[in-house]
Amino acid sequence: MIDFGLVALVFGPIVLLELPDKTFVATLVLSTRYRPLAVWIGVGLAFGVQCLVAVTAGQAISYLPEWVVHTATLVIFLLGAVVLIRSAPSAAAEEKEQEAEFAEQVANDDGRGPSMRRAAVASFLVIFAAEWGDLSQLFTASFVSHHGNPLSVFIGSWAALLLVSGLAALAGRWLVQRMPLALLHYIGAAVCLGFAVWTAFQLVGSL
Repeated sequence: MIDFGLVALVFGPIVLLELPDKTFVATLVLSTRYRPLAVWIGVGLAFGVQCLVAVTAGQAISYLPEWVVHTATLVIFLLGAVVLIRSAPSAAAEEKEQEAEFAEQVANDDGRGPSMRRAAVASFLVIFAAEWGDLSQLFTASFVSHHGNPLSVFIGSWAALLLVSGLAALAGRWLVQRMPLALLHYIGAAVCLGFAVWTAFQLVGSL
């Protein structure tokens, strides 16, 4: 059964985590080379597979003792906060480096000739490779291990990723020029710390 409260709980943080993420930049670059709809389809399918892997991993973790689950979740949230805070000051420079890196990956194709299918496959492969071990994937797994209901977590996570990738494909350049990337990193870190505190209370209660 779908828990819409859990869907919303997952959706919001993952949107915040993905907006300043490298996969947003990759989708932006891909949409300048290929048709945005083809890019969005390929990227969306890649995110769907990654979400499926994440919820499966989270479900497996949930069978561990409760204190182990809480501890692992706490570590993930704290790690996410540290990564976002440390990367915030150099966020704008990193975005430009990532954009150049992904542009080089698709530099052999000017995007005029490929069919929809070829463009979607190219986009799928780029994002599928870039997303492994991403914070949003770790968060998705931790939400499943912590709250259960993998279907609701999957829907919330995939919907958030589809929204962000759609924004990147359609208006990525405009958003990057106007988004304070460092601020987004700090907001994401604050969200991580909030969940970490909540998880810490639950960990203490389970001991």
